[in-house]
Amino acid sequence: MLKPFHAFSLVTLGIAAACASIPVTGDPAVTVTAVAETVPVGTTNEDAADDPAIWRNPADPAKSLIVGTDKKGGLYVYDLAGREVSFLPAPGLNNVAIAELPDGRVLTLASDRSDLATAHIHVARLDTATGSLTPMARIAVGPGEGYGICIGAVDADGSFAVFSAPKEGTIYRTALALEGERVTGRTDTLATVPSQPEGCVADPRTNTLYVGEEAAGIWAIDMETGAKELVARVDNRLLVADVEGLALAPEGSDGGWLVASSQGDNAYAVFRLPGMEPLGRFRIGAGAFGGTEETDGIELDARSFGPAFPGGAFVAQDGVNEDAAQNFKLVRWDAVLAALEGAAGAR
Repeated sequence: MLKPFHAFSLVTLGIAAACASIPVTGDPAVTVTAVAETVPVGTTNEDAADDPAIWRNPADPAKSLIVGTDKKGGLYVYDLAGREVSFLPAPGLNNVAIAELPDGRVLTLASDRSDLATAHIHVARLDTATGSLTPMARIAVGPGEGYGICIGAVDADGSFAVFSAPKEGTIYRTALALEGERVTGRTDTLATVPSQPEGCVADPRTNTLYVGEEAAGIWAIDMETGAKELVARVDNRLLVADVEGLALAPEGSDGGWLVASSQGDNAYAVFRLPGMEPLGRFRIGAGAFGGTEETDGIELDARSFGPAFPGGAFVAQDGVNEDAAQNFKLVRWDAVLAALEGAAGAR
């Protein structure tokens, strides 16, 4: 069963290599524009900004926060207008996720690649009142260069699983537990993919971990058994390599949307859950703010965030931010859905 897939993977890698010299454009994508952008990260003239995560303020959604990585510098916290709220120096962090604990604490979990031989998890506490971050722990995961990271459901005792996807293709599962301010982790190997992964997102409703293998596509992996299926392939139509960030917005018991950064042609592919039916593609074009290119990390929350984002917020890293350092662009999710539905109705 593995041999046919390895053959496919090698062919796909060959296509991806060819794409490096011959630009590939996938199926037509509708265009939306950003309604806000973050201030640029502090690292200039380098590939630095990478991945965002959203903490939604339940008392006042308009006062929610975005955490974004500068992989050369550390973690930024922004408000929904894109203003910098705080910065935590921590070079080497790549992707980031947020966990809300039953006792009210909010944690950021970031993949730590400062040790290229061993992947780590950087754990910090987010003070939601001030927006400041306080380091709590650095947990060793296993061999490999830390890259993708995402989390499962938080249990009643505050424990949860952290999934790490180092560059080498091993997918680790770390059981994280907290006793007061002490953080511990126990790691095992959940699955492997043939080549470099990065973006991942967990759907506890269906016990499914989605992992993007950059040259091949999107895997659906059972979070208990590790059984996996390639549910969306790089086809140079819907997905153009590299497949980078993944984001999920749940709806009901198993519905919602999965979005993938189709970095090879500066677009985003949208799938309807639970069946991964393609809904369409969109781009973020220039408007009041610039567009996005070469996007790494993305984040999506379809709930209301107040007047600026009444139908949800989509956040995307911008790898080419005109003459400034890289940053993150904020888009109304309801505007994305309206554009996709309009395009579908016109066909």
